[in-house]
Amino acid sequence: MMNKLKCDTCGEQAARIRHVSRSYGSGKDLLVIEKIPLISCSSCGESYFTAETLHEVERIKLHRQGFAEIRPVSVARFHQAA
Repeated sequence: MMNKLKCDTCGEQAARIRHVSRSYGSGKDLLVIEKIPLISCSSCGESYFTAETLHEVERIKLHRQGFAEIRPVSVARFHQAA
């Protein structure tokens, strides 16, 4: 079982680390960063990145040529049935 972390928002010992992907930019400037650690609290429902994580995301964006690999990507739009 995963150890729970203390949530910075509500103070409960109910947070855990999830890994998410986020996209930045669009078109030829699109950058997708995978496996970003996100703190998610089951008590208050809040999800947030730590300051350290945000600094690393900015560093990756700034030096994207050194980190990114080029991959073809398919994009689909979600359409709600009427």
